[in-house]
Amino acid sequence: MAKISVSRLNILLFFSSILYLNFQFIHSVDITYDNKGFIINGQRKILLSGSIHYPRSTPDMWEHLIRKAKVGGLDVIDTYVFWNGHEPSPGKYYFEDRYDLVRFVKTVQGIGLYVNLRIGPYICGEWNFGGFPVWLKYVPGISFRTDNEPFKKAMQGFTEKIVGMLKSERLFASQGGPIIMSQIENEYGSEVREFGAAGRAYINWAAQMAFGLKTGVPWLMCKEDDAPEPMINTCNGFYCDFFKPNKPNKPKMWTEAWSGWFTEFGGPVHERPVEDLAFAVARFIQSGGSYVNYYMYHGGTNFERTAGGPFITTSYDYDAPIDEYGLIRQPKYGHLKELNRAIKLSELALLSSEPKITSLGSYQQAYVFSSPGTCAAFLSNFHFTSSARVKFNNEHYDLPAWSISILPDCKHAIFNTARVGVQTSHMQMLPAGSHFLSWEMFDEDISSLEERPTMTADGLLEQINVTRDNSDYLWYMTNVHMSPSDLRGAPSLLVESAGHALHVFVNGKLSGSAFGTREARRFTFRGTINLHAGMNRISLLSVAVGLPNVGPHYEQWNTGILGPVVLHGLSSGKKDLTWQKWSYQVGLKGENMNLASPNDASSNEWVRGSLAAQRTQPLTWYKANFNAPGGVEPLALDMQSMGKGEIWINGRSIGRYWTNYAKGNCDSCYYAGTYRQSKCQSGCGSPTQRWYHVPRAWLKTGKNVMVIFEELGGDASKISMVKRSVSRVCADSFEHHPMVENWRLDSNGDEEILHQAKVHLQCGPGQSISSIQFASFGTPLGTCGSFSKGSCHAENSHAVLEKLCIGQDRCSVDISNSNFGGDPCRNVWKQLKVEAICS
Repeated sequence: MAKISVSRLNILLFFSSILYLNFQFIHSVDITYDNKGFIINGQRKILLSGSIHYPRSTPDMWEHLIRKAKVGGLDVIDTYVFWNGHEPSPGKYYFEDRYDLVRFVKTVQGIGLYVNLRIGPYICGEWNFGGFPVWLKYVPGISFRTDNEPFKKAMQGFTEKIVGMLKSERLFASQGGPIIMSQIENEYGSEVREFGAAGRAYINWAAQMAFGLKTGVPWLMCKEDDAPEPMINTCNGFYCDFFKPNKPNKPKMWTEAWSGWFTEFGGPVHERPVEDLAFAVARFIQSGGSYVNYYMYHGGTNFERTAGGPFITTSYDYDAPIDEYGLIRQPKYGHLKELNRAIKLSELALLSSEPKITSLGSYQQAYVFSSPGTCAAFLSNFHFTSSARVKFNNEHYDLPAWSISILPDCKHAIFNTARVGVQTSHMQMLPAGSHFLSWEMFDEDISSLEERPTMTADGLLEQINVTRDNSDYLWYMTNVHMSPSDLRGAPSLLVESAGHALHVFVNGKLSGSAFGTREARRFTFRGTINLHAGMNRISLLSVAVGLPNVGPHYEQWNTGILGPVVLHGLSSGKKDLTWQKWSYQVGLKGENMNLASPNDASSNEWVRGSLAAQRTQPLTWYKANFNAPGGVEPLALDMQSMGKGEIWINGRSIGRYWTNYAKGNCDSCYYAGTYRQSKCQSGCGSPTQRWYHVPRAWLKTGKNVMVIFEELGGDASKISMVKRSVSRVCADSFEHHPMVENWRLDSNGDEEILHQAKVHLQCGPGQSISSIQFASFGTPLGTCGSFSKGSCHAENSHAVLEKLCIGQDRCSVDISNSNFGGDPCRNVWKQLKVEAICS
């Protein structure tokens, strides 16, 4: 057999894959499955997927995100479908801009990936109201997610709308499209215990309803152990190697491999070490898993008021391989890319045989997949702290603690989950050079509230029943008469609230604020207040910070001031105000005047003035003009000087902001050992979220307008626009560490490994490598930011890296003796450590 060069082989494989993808997206694709995995047009596959939610980014970002996912080794893009975004009022549908689902699916198709469409339509997802439109709550006789006819009718209507729309665009695989699977319902297993027989009847109905839509692709139900036929039950979690499908003919699928965790205002940022995530995925694959979805692969941003929870931050970064701004997070992205490649190289053996499991030690095992002509092995070390040297196939292998080595040929360990040999990138927020000009202000003017009440009632009303979630804000107002004798004591006010935040105003002056937490559904305001003889006006501003998205009957959870509301410290004792007459005002005056609109017709209402005099003024609107910063780097607003409120750019809502300082346990984090979201935390003592993503697509080349509503009082003069950039990149890799592209066919037609390793350095968009801070080929020490030379060092290391990399946006350097002028120390396993500055 004639030898084929590596480059020529790669070119042939590349064009063959393009032709195959184009063919499969023109003609119908047959999708079946068995216990080993999905079978696409007769070919069994291991599928690697990543969650990218289309409303959490902008359409101009979609192609870049999906291409990065493909380069990262993914086959499938997974997304929920967002009912409340698509049907904001009954029968009125919206499929434009960030909610252009067809465009998103077609973008995935054009890049050559498949789609897992998780219709739900309940999605959880830390999304407002779990994805349900709030109007659904007011359908007569409705009860969510149970055997309830009004709910089932609405759910079926929306599901049919989505499926029908996608069918009309021929986007299911059975029509030649990219959608190879869909999901109905979401994480229902925990609800069954609450709903009992009605829950089981509902889930059976949901399965038959979905199957009856005849999409020609399989349907999934995640975290639903008793998913009825023909649904495939799947696992979500930090680990899923223990999971087993409920029928022997179903594949073992992991629909949410959590790459990190969400963030809530007042809490720390949760990070998941990539070593542990890779270990979890390798464990799942070696135990028979055939589908893994990284949740999230790109988390994105909760624009507008879409964050749920409540208290979920505007950032939905999720410590994902692609960060909130669309930049690659290293080393997580690169390490998972290597893992995905190693899995794909083992695919044939994994799918054609059952593993033979043998012990290699007290905590060590070998999973060997062998059939005629192919063999792959996974060598595991489950010890939390100790590495191990094991013997397998008459060879010795070193296994770090809590790690798995993958041997696609049962001989060469091309990947270990705990050895991170890819680039590490450090991000920074730099001034964007954009100045906010001509600041103007608008005062909410509490004294005018009584001129525009929405309604009056005896007693306290539940907030969402009044606002229908058209605003975060609801005013509760009442009058109380005080005689001089009542005021001889020290009056105080107690307010019990089921809302999320509360601001108390007495006679037009702020008396204090109180805030809830995600864990507690109720909180209490207690504070002294200033009353005078005669009539006093008590105005309570109740604030929502996202509606609940999970829990049995969460549609029945109350929000707002439910009482009691009691005056204490009066000479006559206490006075209960709970059941007296209250008047209500939905939203803010500035909202009703549409001050955030770029076509604001009330421009004469804005007042120019000194920001210094307004720094502690609550309930104030700010407006400023600015020019869009140059460059291509992602942009954000630094809101550290402000309190709490919402931001609009050119009329588009960036989302809620809140300078709420993080509490948590931010001790050092070690990757090994069972991960939980409380294990690796950062940001304690700092604002949970300081920077707020401003999509460049929302900016104009000329004048732009920013509008801010501030609840508590802040210093708007210190708000700044910043750009997110890579400050420095590091690489750390050993020689003879083979990558996938170092495979070739030998003269016998068999695959062999070329022992040629590289380090790769890449700066961010619009940047290049400006200097090499450190370079050493030999036995260098330390970690990124604190590298040092070891006992073995090639003296020309720095010069070689400067020659190859300075001025480049990316570079690759061979890790070989010849590249550094000879072997600096014989019989030593050498590595190359590099730190480069990007600018």
